[in-house]
Amino acid sequence: MSRASEVSLRAVGYGPADSQAADLYLPAGARPPVVCLLHGGFWRMPYGRDQFGPVAHDLAGRGFAVWNMEYRRLGAPSGGGWPATMEDVACGIDHLANIVAGGTELDLSRVIVVGHSAGGQLALWSAARGRTTSVLRTPTHIQPAGAAGLAAITDLARTFESNAGNGAVGELLEGSPAEQPARYAAASPIEVLPLGVPHLILHGTADEVLPVALARDYVRAALAAGDSVDFSELPNGGHMDYLDPGSNAHIALCRWLERFGDSSAQP
Repeated sequence: MSRASEVSLRAVGYGPADSQAADLYLPAGARPPVVCLLHGGFWRMPYGRDQFGPVAHDLAGRGFAVWNMEYRRLGAPSGGGWPATMEDVACGIDHLANIVAGGTELDLSRVIVVGHSAGGQLALWSAARGRTTSVLRTPTHIQPAGAAGLAAITDLARTFESNAGNGAVGELLEGSPAEQPARYAAASPIEVLPLGVPHLILHGTADEVLPVALARDYVRAALAAGDSVDFSELPNGGHMDYLDPGSNAHIALCRWLERFGDSSAQP
């Protein structure tokens, strides 16, 4: 049952830049699990965390603490791209430990990272970062218990080749896969498998931005690598459905998140 009227909200900075901030939604109840939200927009300004505002409020009404994160993006005065965007995501997730140290009760053993589109790349990467050794090394103080990619960019090289986002991948990583192979290997979800945590991939069959074939190929690779993956193709689903808390896409996400909602259950 939704408890939206009992949700509190506050903005919290996790770094000195304006973009290094997140909105913390707190539900009623002690030590709730935490959903970290990472918005899409091909890592570019002006897209921001406000995209996920309605979803964040809905999830908090369902009993989850929600950490709706911003990060430095391409075109921001404070700088974004490689490696700043990924470093911000890592730092922002780890900042949850500081919030708990400050007296806010959160269950840091049940942190789930959820990202849409480019945010899906960031979410899936963040789940694996504590288990990989690459040119992109970030401290890991909080290990996510699960991750969800919603119409996610799962393969940076193939997304570059398709020119989705009008060159956004090349802008993020400052070159092509041939020019920056180490960066693609470090940041692409399909290259850092296995993630080592349960994860969900949702993708619409009518996605006009990223073809569902990329999600299918990623899931095959994740299963082959030994990961536990739930995959749902949403019939006639489009790329932006996930931002509507009344959509079938959001309902599918909430069903998957239920496994983390009961503290007596193991995800």
